[in-house]
Amino acid sequence: MTDYALDGHAVRAHFERAADSYDSAAALQAEVAKRLVERLEMVKLQPVRVLDLGAGTGLATAGLLERYSRARVIASDLAQGMLRHASRRGRWRRRPLAVAADAAALPFGDGTFDLVCSSLMLQWCHPPGHVFDEVRRVLAPGGLFMFATLGPDTLRELRASWAEVDGGQHVGLFMDMHDLGDAMLRAGFLDPVVDVERITLTYNEVTGLLRDLKALGATNASAGRGKGLGGRVALTNMCRAYEAYRRVDGLLPATYEVVYGHAWVGEGRMDKSEPVPEVPVSLEWLRRGRKN
Repeated sequence: MTDYALDGHAVRAHFERAADSYDSAAALQAEVAKRLVERLEMVKLQPVRVLDLGAGTGLATAGLLERYSRARVIASDLAQGMLRHASRRGRWRRRPLAVAADAAALPFGDGTFDLVCSSLMLQWCHPPGHVFDEVRRVLAPGGLFMFATLGPDTLRELRASWAEVDGGQHVGLFMDMHDLGDAMLRAGFLDPVVDVERITLTYNEVTGLLRDLKALGATNASAGRGKGLGGRVALTNMCRAYEAYRRVDGLLPATYEVVYGHAWVGEGRMDKSEPVPEVPVSLEWLRRGRKN
């Protein structure tokens, strides 16, 4: 994985284009967001300020608003189109503040948040070290970072089927849960915990999976990707190779390895004397919010 890199401009562009179609194909993303928020029941935490990092259309944001009714919830994402949907989550008096930002360069001061939650975003930040550093920085002492991301077994059928056709990079590469735990330790987090589960979606045809990935914006954004899918012939050959995975019930599986993790910021390791900065909000965003 040392030679693998993501094109950040492509990542942003893909999700901007997919903003309006995302929820229609986000069954897995909605379920993972739900399970991630449910895991907060296992920790004793009553945050005042919460950040949903890589919020997308706000699937996890909605759960955070409901769970922490007295907290100030901020939804942040690289794609402004996604945030337009996230900003409408919740009741009108309890909608999140939406802030467009790069997860590796957050516009918040040190120790701003008590909880940072991130659902299925870290796989788009390779390697995630800079993001972990930023999350560690913006968390207050005693704060919690909880996330879900994708592991290396994700879309293994699609990856193997493309490998039968050519040697191109058609499917993204994802970090092993042990590497994620090590990265959290390097960022200065305490007591990192990671675990994994596998979720399988099924399709009648491979084209259904490809349509969902496009609707989600989850298409190939590797820096070394080729243009398009490699041509009609290559696509046909990939679909033919995928048939080797057809199950006895007649459906084709698409495996997702979901890695969950959480870690803490130690008490007294950051200076609380500095005032918490205001979060920049555009007048355009405020006007748009009043109309919703």
